[in-house]
Amino acid sequence: MNEKKTRTGAAAPLSGRPDRLDWHGRRLGKKLRPGQKELLEKSLPDIRVTAQNPDPHFLSTMPNTPKQVWLEIGFGGGEHLAVQARAHPDIGFIGCEPFVNGVAKLMGAIHENELKNIRICDDDARPLLDAMVENSIDRSFILYSDPWPKKRHHKRRFIVKENLDRLARVLKDGAELCFASDHMDFVEWTLQHLLDHPSFQWQAQTASDWRNPPKDWVPTRYEEKALARGERPAYLLFTRLPRDT
Repeated sequence: MNEKKTRTGAAAPLSGRPDRLDWHGRRLGKKLRPGQKELLEKSLPDIRVTAQNPDPHFLSTMPNTPKQVWLEIGFGGGEHLAVQARAHPDIGFIGCEPFVNGVAKLMGAIHENELKNIRICDDDARPLLDAMVENSIDRSFILYSDPWPKKRHHKRRFIVKENLDRLARVLKDGAELCFASDHMDFVEWTLQHLLDHPSFQWQAQTASDWRNPPKDWVPTRYEEKALARGERPAYLLFTRLPRDT
């Protein structure tokens, strides 16, 4: 099997398609516990969304049609997603994360808290974005994604025009895109790409607007580690501009 070395030093299999998984790191970390494996095998299929089956079917578990749908790309261990879903039971959530251990951790939180409003794409988010209904997402999050700090790896960063085009297609007019990172080079990269994109407008009016988190912010473990190191994250909030009529 062909393999590539990731930033962490772990090996990840190449997919055979040059456009698939070229911005991911590890797909699997520590060995899963039996309970985690059982949740992945028995419960994940019921809430999984894929490019082949992108309909989240929220009514299969929610009592009413969700009033909004929020999307998180690269949810890590799922801390932010689980807390938001618990705080907003009337909103449907779609989370994308290819790292198996992160998916397993979120599955544990879903099971423990009996969350009915989460759907998971445990694969590359790009094909799912291409398959999703246009103008269907009310809010999106990209939080502490891999900054791929080496210049030769910048092409693996998720924030590129092609992916912003994908997000612009599925986001509703006026929808919010929230990005956070403690890696300032990546923050500058993201800010420039979003400012250059015709579908997004930066909400910031003063420096405090990007230095301080939004009012309903839920910290992730990556943010907590950054703060413990004395690093100050940046929070970029953008609005999806109205489509031309």
